[in-house]
Amino acid sequence: MASDAPVDTRALLQQERQALRHQLDELGFGGEGSGLDYDANFADTSQVTAERGEAEMLAGSLREALDEVEHALVKLDEGGYGVCEGCDRPINGARLEAMPAARHCIDCASQR
Repeated sequence: MASDAPVDTRALLQQERQALRHQLDELGFGGEGSGLDYDANFADTSQVTAERGEAEMLAGSLREALDEVEHALVKLDEGGYGVCEGCDRPINGARLEAMPAARHCIDCASQR
């Protein structure tokens, strides 16, 4: 289906990948093993711990989204984009428009 996929799908996925990478960079989680540096001597360590936890959770969500976008780009290159990984049926165009990195049709996604 890669040849049937509109060029704007690839561009949309690439833009999404770039935006996610930028957000990770802004959080300080852009490179391997990177993360925010916190002052261990900061007076309110509970606040630092809470902020670190929030940043790490957000970075985890961003990384998961980035992995999904990367996976969709690979499927686009290999010709499997737009095919449900659960039932091998085509994913509805409206779903792909709303979620370009969707791996499953709405029926399979609702069963997860």
